[in-house]
Amino acid sequence: MYVVLVYDIKTDEGGPRILNKTFKICKRYLTHIQNSVFEGELSKTQILQLKYELENVIRKDVDSIIIFKSRNERWMEKEMWGIVEDQTSNFL
Repeated sequence: MYVVLVYDIKTDEGGPRILNKTFKICKRYLTHIQNSVFEGELSKTQILQLKYELENVIRKDVDSIIIFKSRNERWMEKEMWGIVEDQTSNFL
């Protein structure tokens, strides 16, 4: 299943720690494409594992995560406007 994950972590006193943990968990499962946006192919089991891990980190009363799911990437058209970050730019 093709997944696009977006998160919004409140930047209060505990926010930076939760933001860092959320980012690291998402990075293990998906490709980071923009600030708080990730995408990639996951099985239903991997989605459940990801959900379980993230639910144990975020604060359900102030933080949010949205997951868009599609059967396949080809059913989703992606169009980027403005700065397009190159995923390979992190390599030396």
